[in-house]
Amino acid sequence: MAKVEQVLLLEPPQELKFRGPFTDVVTTNLKLNNPIDKRVCFKVKTTAPRRYCVRPNSGVIEVGSSVNVSVMLQPFDYDPNEKSKHKFMVQSLVAPSDTSDMEAVWKEVKPEELMDSKLRCVFELPPENDKPLEGETNKILSSPITKAESSSLSKSISSNLDDPDKKFAEENKRLQGEIQRLREENKQFKEEDGLRMRKPQTANNPLSSSSTLLKEEGLSPRILALIILFFIIGVIIGKVAL
Repeated sequence: MAKVEQVLLLEPPQELKFRGPFTDVVTTNLKLNNPIDKRVCFKVKTTAPRRYCVRPNSGVIEVGSSVNVSVMLQPFDYDPNEKSKHKFMVQSLVAPSDTSDMEAVWKEVKPEELMDSKLRCVFELPPENDKPLEGETNKILSSPITKAESSSLSKSISSNLDDPDKKFAEENKRLQGEIQRLREENKQFKEEDGLRMRKPQTANNPLSSSSTLLKEEGLSPRILALIILFFIIGVIIGKVAL
């Protein structure tokens, strides 16, 4: 019995082309058109199922409608000297009245009712003119550098390298000036404080005079406190004795 001719129209009809580079997923599209007045079931198969992902890989095409099938090639190490032997096959059949269980439909179909079309896979690398950035880079790297360009480049690099040192030196100089200014202010403050401490105290305030004298002689605060305490005790004893 003669095989039934494929009723679906495939775009592309014979080849699925995949354009590299193949370091990432490469996707190509397959369009299935149903030109007849009946619904058609379809299924897409491949000889290398681990290398491809097909969405959708089966379904039903309504009357006068079409379905776009995405065929995704997984990343791999491409060898241009190796010819691709991968192939795809699109099987189809006129849909029965009940298509609720598609798995059962494909199991129960008779071989003489099946239609199929085969497509081979073609791998292509993009031409050189599609990679202008790489070409420009090679051109720049391969072009000679003149002495003037080399001198200008060296000065620019040297200037960029010297800028941080200059900024550091300026900042260091500014900080040193600030420290010197603070030292002078501190010295002036000490001199003014010393003059205030040397002013004669009133005779009626012996405690203040004693404190000033002790400060001038450089006694510690603890000794100063003890002397003041003894002075107060002496005053109290003198009053009691009277």
